[in-house]
Amino acid sequence: MVSPTIELLKEELPVNQESLVLSEDVKTGLVLVDIVNGFCTVGSGNLAPTQPDEQISGMVGESVKLARVFCEKKWPIFAFLDSHHPDIPEPPYPPHCIAGTNESKLVPALQWLENEPNATLRCKDCIDGFLGSIEKDGSNLFVDWVRNNQIKKILVVGICTDVCVLDFVCSTLSARNRGFLVPLEDVIVYSNGCATFDLPIHVAKTMKDAIAHPQELMHHIGLYMAKGRGAKVVSEVSFGA
Repeated sequence: MVSPTIELLKEELPVNQESLVLSEDVKTGLVLVDIVNGFCTVGSGNLAPTQPDEQISGMVGESVKLARVFCEKKWPIFAFLDSHHPDIPEPPYPPHCIAGTNESKLVPALQWLENEPNATLRCKDCIDGFLGSIEKDGSNLFVDWVRNNQIKKILVVGICTDVCVLDFVCSTLSARNRGFLVPLEDVIVYSNGCATFDLPIHVAKTMKDAIAHPQELMHHIGLYMAKGRGAKVVSEVSFGA
């Protein structure tokens, strides 16, 4: 149950959401952010849920449905996989999604994407996938993906709404505004295809240097911030003829 306080905050900080109909007329790419075991599969690491989580499982389900349709239509998909070197920490977070471990792999329901020709997988070692796409020669794999596929819209799903999803969305919008992502026009966040983690205040108080992170509120704030930066936020996605 959502608390009255959170409901009040949602009224004060509304996120008006649209319905999205995708068609062949406008080239659209699907971006999956960090739908890996280390963030989504119960018991799979320091930042994984400790018990089944409705918001996270719902996000995974929606993401799988979209990925299936995009593959059927042979539309481009770009999937970020959080993947860290064990000797390079990412404060303030504990070690997580270490490269080569099961934590850094796509959740079981999406592992089939590894063999899909229209899917580009990118291991990233930072919160922001846009920065994590920069190669040693200065090129950017995500920018090249947009340009090579002549993508005009991207539909973004994944975890966490207010962390990795938000940072990627904000950087992408800034790059679009500077003209670095031609022909990209719209960055669209699917609210039901996103999720974040839950760390209630009573639990945070028992942990050193932990900050409370109420799931429903922070999910809403992530969507609110994305919309405030210029993203479109949608509550439904369907496919036209």
